[in-house]
Amino acid sequence: MDSPSTDLRWKWIFGAAIFLSAFLLFQIEPIIAKIILPWFGGAASVWSVCLFFFQITLLFGYLYAHVLTTRIPARARGWLHASFLLASLLVLPVIPSSAWKPTGTEEPTLRVFLLLAATIGLPYFLLSSTSPLLQAWYAKSANDSSPYRFYALSNIGSMLGLLTYPLVVEPFVSTRHQAITWSITYAAFGLLCGALALSTRGDSSIAEGRQIARVPSLTDRLLWVGLAACGSALLLAVTNHITQNIASVPFLWILPLALYLLSFILSFAERGWYRPTLYLRLLGVALGVMTYALAPEFINIPLYVLIPVYCLGLFVCCMVCHGELAEIKPDPAHLTLFYFLISLGGAIGALFVALLAPRIFKGFYELPIAIGLCAVLALLAIRNRPEPTPRRMWLLFVGITVLLFVALYRNTFVRPVAPRKMARNFYGALRVVDAGNFGSAVVEGVPALSRYDPYAYRTLLNGSIDHGSQFLSVDRHREPTTYYSPKSGIGIAIKTAAKDGVLRVGVIGLGAGTLAAYAESGDQYTFYEINPNVIQIADQDFTYLSDARARGAVLRLVVGDARLSLEREPPQGFDILAVDAFSSDSIPVHLLTQEAFELYFHHLSNNGTLAIHISNRYLNLRPVVARAAAAAGKDVLEIANEPDQRQGISRSTWILVCSPGGLIEREGVRPAGNLVHTSNPRPLWTDDYSSLLPLLK
Repeated sequence: MDSPSTDLRWKWIFGAAIFLSAFLLFQIEPIIAKIILPWFGGAASVWSVCLFFFQITLLFGYLYAHVLTTRIPARARGWLHASFLLASLLVLPVIPSSAWKPTGTEEPTLRVFLLLAATIGLPYFLLSSTSPLLQAWYAKSANDSSPYRFYALSNIGSMLGLLTYPLVVEPFVSTRHQAITWSITYAAFGLLCGALALSTRGDSSIAEGRQIARVPSLTDRLLWVGLAACGSALLLAVTNHITQNIASVPFLWILPLALYLLSFILSFAERGWYRPTLYLRLLGVALGVMTYALAPEFINIPLYVLIPVYCLGLFVCCMVCHGELAEIKPDPAHLTLFYFLISLGGAIGALFVALLAPRIFKGFYELPIAIGLCAVLALLAIRNRPEPTPRRMWLLFVGITVLLFVALYRNTFVRPVAPRKMARNFYGALRVVDAGNFGSAVVEGVPALSRYDPYAYRTLLNGSIDHGSQFLSVDRHREPTTYYSPKSGIGIAIKTAAKDGVLRVGVIGLGAGTLAAYAESGDQYTFYEINPNVIQIADQDFTYLSDARARGAVLRLVVGDARLSLEREPPQGFDILAVDAFSSDSIPVHLLTQEAFELYFHHLSNNGTLAIHISNRYLNLRPVVARAAAAAGKDVLEIANEPDQRQGISRSTWILVCSPGGLIEREGVRPAGNLVHTSNPRPLWTDDYSSLLPLLK
């Protein structure tokens, strides 16, 4: 064919292929993550592992593009790439096999990674390679010294792919149809890109008079990796921090990622929107505010403050990281090397947050570390500038960075009361904290609380979420506290049902084991808990379970996701089934779908009651439960109780769902709450369809 430089149409075709590849790349991310999220308990870490997979695959895609354009003969490049594109069509549609569902005891990280590799690995790999590959081919064929405009175009496609998902795709299209539509569009892309590969040999026709490109220095290359790693680590750490306190759902995944991409778009745009003087000043403010917000006194920061603080802070940090990258980008002759080292940095940042941090830290320390790293890299970038920085200004920057590190250390590691125990895994970071009057004894380096203080208590926390407390006084340790008091919805339900004799109770979510306080001799309680660390702590640091066993109750602890466990079990005939599984501050979405409710009623006795805990700072889950109950022809009663801090009772809202004439009609139950009208226009949540965006308070 003729050189693309002689025909404007080829520039548009190259641009269209790059744009479409980026759009598809970032559409499949939330699609596949949402499909597999229920299989792993709705944990926020699922998205972190997905992002790590995406970064690693992007790295290999960029490496492939670099090798293909520098090591493979021009005549063979197009045929090789077209062959890979053809092979990738064989894995369509991108719907994961149910064989990947965990049985309950596997290590989730590796399983998620392998599942993604088997389902979308090759298509994602080829999509990742498209932008640098086509940019390099175009630059070599068209004597174009500024192919970086395609990088901005690629990031615009990525941004649109992300933003259209929560606003256009998720609210109206089921996940299965999302995957099928994506697969059809990818097939069309494969044909377009394959045709380009076969039509473009990528021969160099750059003018002979052009100067030989400067070889990037080692310092430049290290900065490329470091700045990209910092941006990636901040993205994952901020996303974790937000989702662990609200919910692990697509629209909260997408907002930070969209801002991350926006910083790339603005930094690599043809005119360049990055202004070092302005953004370095904003960086000081952003790092200071995020550090201040990490202080223990702001642990329950409101949603309308939490999201802007961290998302705007992330954007400013990424503008500095990616703006400095754009400032030191190389000649297009080294374009694929530049993209490869950027992707290497992104993979390193994702590796640190998604894989290393949960294994080497007992708390969520990756965000303060990423904040500190950003400050250090900003100093290095300033130092590496061609124009010298005045000594007085440089010392000021160093002093501010030192103060930032002191504040980070104080807000992260200095606590009024040291945790009694800390544990972390894929499902979250747990802390056991004692509060009350301190005695003189010391146990394992932690001051022991006096057992004679009637108000001393022990609390299990996951991030900032309370998962149950217990009074330490021997006289009070049987009292159900927090969300499970005798006046709570679940307390009323169990006490009322117990009047008929021995109970069979199922509980989704163990926490500290507080509901075992209601178990009496002969009662059978089954707890479904996905996090092995929670089971260990409930057994070792709280006495609700051991006390219940001592009273003659039969307790069964089932490890694994509750839905998957219930699907494998025969009907249990529960008198009460309590759904109290929290992922962040929200019940995992897959526990509120029509299929989930059908499974619950399958395991309830004829007159059994489903009790769902919907207490939530950010989401109004009442319409979802009411809609599912209406579809099943059930009655719904909402019971809310007021807090009593001295008695260890928290404000809670429970919804009781049962057949007409069931427990809700029993004496003393209906007056305790309000009947919920089940006729509402909201779509019924299913495993294929759900959207939390309309439920934000």
